Amino acid sequence: MSFIFAACRARPPPTLAAPSRSFFSRAPFTAGLRVPLRPCTPNLTSPTSQLILPQSRHISLGSIFSRPKPSPAPSPHVVVEISKLEAEADVNRHDVLKQITLFQALVSTNFKQSYEVVISRWEKMCEFDPSSPVLHSSEAFRLYLTCLVNTGQAASVFPAVRRRDALLAANPLATPAPTDAVKDSVDPNPTSSPTESTSPSPAPVLTESQIIGQSVLASTGQPGASDSFSHRLSTALESRGAAHISPIPVVIQSNKSWGQSLIRFTLGLAVGSFFFLVILSVFFENTGLMKAGPAKAQFEPTEGKTVKFSDVHGVDEAKEELQDVVEFLKDPTAFASLGGKLTKGVLLTGDPGTGKTMLARAVAGEAGVPFFFASGSDFEEMFVGVGAKRVRELFAAARKKDRAIIFIDELDAVGGKRSSRDQQYMKQTLNQLLVEMDGFQQTEGIIVIAATNFPQSLDQALVRPGRFDRIIAVPLPDIRGRAQILKHHMKDVITGKDVDTKILARGTPGFSGADLQNMVNQAAIQASKEHATEVSLKHFEWAKDRILMGAEGKSRYIDPKNKLATAYHEGGHALVALYTEGAMPLHKVTCLPRGHALGYTSLLPENDRSSVSLKEYLASIDVSMGGRVAEELIYGSENVTSGASSDIRSATSTARAMVTHWGFSKLGPVFYDPRDGTLSSRRKDEIEEEVTNLILGGQGRATTILMSRIEELHRLAHALVEHETLDSDEVKKVIKGEPIRTITQVLEDDLRPNTDE
Repeated sequence: MSFIFAACRARPPPTLAAPSRSFFSRAPFTAGLRVPLRPCTPNLTSPTSQLILPQSRHISLGSIFSRPKPSPAPSPHVVVEISKLEAEADVNRHDVLKQITLFQALVSTNFKQSYEVVISRWEKMCEFDPSSPVLHSSEAFRLYLTCLVNTGQAASVFPAVRRRDALLAANPLATPAPTDAVKDSVDPNPTSSPTESTSPSPAPVLTESQIIGQSVLASTGQPGASDSFSHRLSTALESRGAAHISPIPVVIQSNKSWGQSLIRFTLGLAVGSFFFLVILSVFFENTGLMKAGPAKAQFEPTEGKTVKFSDVHGVDEAKEELQDVVEFLKDPTAFASLGGKLTKGVLLTGDPGTGKTMLARAVAGEAGVPFFFASGSDFEEMFVGVGAKRVRELFAAARKKDRAIIFIDELDAVGGKRSSRDQQYMKQTLNQLLVEMDGFQQTEGIIVIAATNFPQSLDQALVRPGRFDRIIAVPLPDIRGRAQILKHHMKDVITGKDVDTKILARGTPGFSGADLQNMVNQAAIQASKEHATEVSLKHFEWAKDRILMGAEGKSRYIDPKNKLATAYHEGGHALVALYTEGAMPLHKVTCLPRGHALGYTSLLPENDRSSVSLKEYLASIDVSMGGRVAEELIYGSENVTSGASSDIRSATSTARAMVTHWGFSKLGPVFYDPRDGTLSSRRKDEIEEEVTNLILGGQGRATTILMSRIEELHRLAHALVEHETLDSDEVKKVIKGEPIRTITQVLEDDLRPNTDE
C-alpha cells in the first residue's frame, strides 16, 4: 500500500471552528479533521500558506463495518489528575510547561481517545492561535507526532512537519532562543536566520521539525525515517528552495508482522490440507487404489477345501431342504419344464455354532459352483454410499459366472428393521440389497444364501416371498446328531478303547456342533499335556466339565472356613436336585472355583428337552434357592453370604418368564411385554408380586427338604471338602453313609497309568 502526498502552494480553505475538545468528550470519527470546502489554488504571494496542507485521513471499509473492541477505561485517579492538568492548560494557553505536562499525561495513558485529544488541541492551536509559544516547543511537537503515529496516521507526519515550519517562519518569536537540545543541534549559529542566507550551502540542512519527524518515525519502526527518504527530501529542499516546493511523491510500504503472516499461512495450510485429505480418502475408498492386497480379491470366489453334504452331520432335515437348491444349480431347466420356479434366496436361522456356514459351503460343493462369501459388516463403512456400492459389486461379480452362490453371513448387521428415526444413509445398503435380489432373472442361476442368529430382527421386506422366501431352521443336534458329529471330529484323533461316542453324546445335551468340536480338541490337547499315548474317556470328561463349568482353579488358595461354606452351599443345590421331582438329574458337584464361581453344581438332562413343564420350572427355582437356604440353616440368616447372587438372578429370570411369557401364574395365560408402554401400574405391581411369590415358594420348598435332610447335608459338605469334586453316584453313596474311595486311592489311581508307562 502506498500513499502520495503533495505540497499545495495555496491559501488554506476556510474551516469550521469547533469548541475545545475535552478528554471526557465522546468525539465523532472525524473530530479534529480539517475538511476543505473548495479546491486549493496556487498562491505564491502568501508565504504562510505555501506549506499548509489540508489534512486528510484514510477511511476503509473495515473501519466502517468492523466493530471496534471496547478499550478499558482509565482509573478514577488518572481521570482526576488529567482533569486538573486540562483545567490549568485551558486557563494558561500560552504556558508551554503546562501544555507539555498535559500532553505527556495524556500520552502516558495509552488510550486512543487521549491521543485524539492531543491531536485536536495541537491542530486547533495551529489554526486559531499560530503565534502561541507552544508552537515553538520541540517537546510538544514531538508528542503531537507520536499521537499521530499511535492512531495510525503516520502518513500525516511530514505534512505536519511542513505546516509547522511554515507557521514558524510566519510567526517568529520576539527573542528567538532554542527551546531544547534539538534546536542547538539544528541551528548552531543562532544569529543567522534561514531567510537571511542567500548563498547555497554545500550540504542540505534539515530543519528542527524534519529531524523530530524522522526521530518519531524511526522510534516506531516506520519506513519514512529511512536514510533514502531523508536524502531525497533534503535534495529537493536544497535544489528548489522553500519558495518553490513542488509536490514530492512519498511512498510508504507497510511492513506487516512476520508472526501474523506465519500464523495466517499455517491456518490456511491446515484447513486446505484437511479438505484435500477428505476428498483424497473418498476417492481412494471408491476406487480401491490404496486397499491392502488386490482390489478385486474381496469379491472373488472363495477358494479352499470342498465341503460336501457328507461332511455335515446332525442337520438332516436342513440338508434335505437344500437338496432342491443343489439340483437347481446343476440343471436350472429341470424345474422350468413344468412351469415351476425355484426360490431366489434361502435364509438359515439357528443358534450359533449349529453349522449354517458349513451348510452353505456344502451346497456350493455339491453343485460345483463358485462360492462368494461376504459378511454383513463388510458393507458398512464410515463413508456414505460405500455399502450400497459394495453390494452392487458383489452381485455384479456373481453375475459374471454362469452359476454361483452368494452367502451373506450375519445378515442382521445389514438387514435390520428400518425405522423412521433412522438416517437416510443407514437405509441405502439395505435398499440396494433389496433391489439387487428383486432384480434377479430366473435364468441367471444365482442363489443367495444368508445366515442369522436373530431372524426376528430382520426387515419384513427382506424376508418376503420373492427374496428370502425359504427359511430353514438349523437346530441344535439331537443325541443321534451329536454322536455323528463326535465320530466325524474323532477321525484324526487317537482315542482309547473306553471312548464311546454314544455315551459322550448322551452326556452332552444342548451342545452345538462347534461345542463338540471344541470338546474333542481340548481333550486331545489335555492328553498331549499329560504325555498320554491316547485320548481316554477321562480326558473327554475333563473337557466337557471345562466347557460346562469353566476352568478349575486348583492353584487358588481358599480359606478352610470359606471352603466349608462353599461345600454347604453346593451341597444344598445337590440335595434339592436329588429330592425334587421334575428337577434335572445331578451330574457333578464341586467346591473348587470354576470360572468366576466359587463352586459349581452341574445338572444334565437325560434326554434332549424340546419343551419344559410347569413342574420342571418350579423345580428349577427350588434348586436355585437350595444353596442360600443351606447357608441360612447352617450359619444363620445374619451370616448368609453374597455367593448366591447368580442363583437369585437365575431364579428371578425363570419366575419372570413364567409370569409374563408362559402364563404360569394366577394372572392367566396372557403375554406381557415389559417393554410395552401400555401396561398399567397396577398390572406391573401384580406381575412383580407373582414373581416374588414364585421365588418365595421355591425357597420354602427347598427349606423343607434340607431341614428334613440336615444330616445328609453335613455328610455331603464334609465329603466335598475332602474330595473337592463328586459325581452323582458318589453323592448318592455319601448321603447314604456308604464309603467311597479316599483321596489317597484317587491319587493312586490317577498316578498308576504314568507308572505303568
